[in-house]
Amino acid sequence: MSEVTERPPVLPQTSSQRVPIGSPLYNQVVEFLYDEACMLDEIRLKDWGATLAEDLVYTAPLRQTRTMANQAASIVRTMQHYHDDYRSIMGRIMRLTGTKSAWAEDPPSRTRRLVTNVRVQTTGKPDEFKVLSYMLITRSRFNFDDFDLISGERNDVLRRSGDTFKLASREVILDQAVLGTPNLAIFL
Repeated sequence: MSEVTERPPVLPQTSSQRVPIGSPLYNQVVEFLYDEACMLDEIRLKDWGATLAEDLVYTAPLRQTRTMANQAASIVRTMQHYHDDYRSIMGRIMRLTGTKSAWAEDPPSRTRRLVTNVRVQTTGKPDEFKVLSYMLITRSRFNFDDFDLISGERNDVLRRSGDTFKLASREVILDQAVLGTPNLAIFL
């Protein structure tokens, strides 16, 4: 039997630590997320790698279908689609961009990442921010006339780095218990 854990709340019940929508800081965070989506869609993986913090933790736990009374236990963090760190992500980037052995993405998928419902909150560290966003990725392969849809929410920690941010952690909570895509060779 899989161990399940309750999902920690990303945003507090009070809005005292929430960064106001439309504020300069909020706009900078949204711009970072839009730029990140663009880099990934344009397969500029080395550019994207430069936006990652060296202590990065990047996870996508499994999801189970649960009854209404057990929704808090629907995320299984002991089993993951992804459980990467900076080094493993950079290895994946090198494999995708610098070798001929990345057959799962050669030719590459055509993707479009949509990022919405962005909420930003301050943390106990003045240079770090918790960011909750929803994502929808369309993915097309080869000459097929259909495409995959991958949706979910992302719980990120962004760390200020000069005039921009570095992605310090990301947990992707996918909406599907059974994925409708043949692999997750793309970054979420």
